[in-house]
Amino acid sequence: MIDHHHHGDVPMLDLPCLKALAALGRGAKGAVFLVEAEAEAGEGRLALKAVSRKLVESKSKDNDKNGSNNDKESDYRRICFEQEALRSFRHPLLPRLHGIVCTDMIVGYAIDYCPGRDLNQLRKKQSEKMFSDDIIRFYAAELVLALEYLHGLGIVYRDLKPENVLIQENGHLMLVDFDLSTKLSPKSPENPPPILKKPAQKPAKKTRLSSFHRLRNSGISSEKSDPALESERNSVRTESDSSAKSNSFVGTEEYVAPEIILGSGHDFSVDWWSLGVMLYEMLYGTTPFKGSNRKETFYRILAKSPELVGEATPLRDLIAKLLEKDPKQRIILEDIKSHDFFRGIEWDMVMEIGRPPYIPENEHVEGRFQDLDIESLVHEAFKIGDGDDNKKNSNNNNNNKEESEKKGVWVEGLNHKSEINDFLIF
Repeated sequence: MIDHHHHGDVPMLDLPCLKALAALGRGAKGAVFLVEAEAEAGEGRLALKAVSRKLVESKSKDNDKNGSNNDKESDYRRICFEQEALRSFRHPLLPRLHGIVCTDMIVGYAIDYCPGRDLNQLRKKQSEKMFSDDIIRFYAAELVLALEYLHGLGIVYRDLKPENVLIQENGHLMLVDFDLSTKLSPKSPENPPPILKKPAQKPAKKTRLSSFHRLRNSGISSEKSDPALESERNSVRTESDSSAKSNSFVGTEEYVAPEIILGSGHDFSVDWWSLGVMLYEMLYGTTPFKGSNRKETFYRILAKSPELVGEATPLRDLIAKLLEKDPKQRIILEDIKSHDFFRGIEWDMVMEIGRPPYIPENEHVEGRFQDLDIESLVHEAFKIGDGDDNKKNSNNNNNNKEESEKKGVWVEGLNHKSEINDFLIF
């Protein structure tokens, strides 16, 4: 059931009228669920990101004792920013906000569900846990288009990593998770990017572009995943047009740019650095600067050059230019799109490719889960209490999992955080 009270043009969703089918995973403050709206809503399956209100409020109490409420303000600001960003998107590679959920226990929002899981899981399914140059070219081109659109809105993403790049039903990518993003003030008048038409969900034809002509028979594995500002103008802002920088220390450590570590201020170019790390990982199966701990990883990011093993190729050249440590010397959008690695690509036609490298198989989850209570699961996964509750939670994770499995609920994604380490220091 859709409430007639709206946040702008986004409806309020009634949680009891959303059928929760599966728990997809968890983050630092919330969890993501596969839900199905009632037929009358006409929305079908959605991904619901549910954030624990108690967790956010508990931080406020802790900070009040210390004479600070910056963290609480930051948490609320990120939640609000992500919702506003989702509300503004009109792009086939970015999610659409379908509705907002608000209860005494959670605040959440429903976006498009991507059955292909994330790019990291897809890479690990390949025989050598890496992609060919042609497949990398396709996914890289779509990431460039997504970042170009975000930057055109003045949004710097700041958390580009394979886990945040999902695969839609039609095989095209979708960039998700904008709680670490921020908006920078432009130097020049605002010129948002154009609205792009979303490709058909079911590929009806196999459009071929010169640089992607081998993708149809690319050998991508089809193994099933494990159970886990609207404008019609054509010009966009680039890094050099920004008059503002952010000094926030934010990101995922293996993908974070040197200027973020140094605290010297950063702008849109941090996203191009992260793209370079992603391309390296797709090519070699590992990130370029990973150390045994965060300190060593940061040292490598600041002091070491990426080891681009193999013969000189346009892809390796592009990666080197993206992983330039000086943001002023790092390659920018126009030079990325005209780079030899993307030679022959018609950028306006990328989204018209009817047969991407990998098309997810249809999932059948009906009947596999019972009594999936979103509020209860979020509460259990993010218990807040006095003293040693965190220790208790750690000891009880297995018990919670066993109890949930008796009910037929998969909660592995809720009891285990991602291996990738997100950090946030202001």
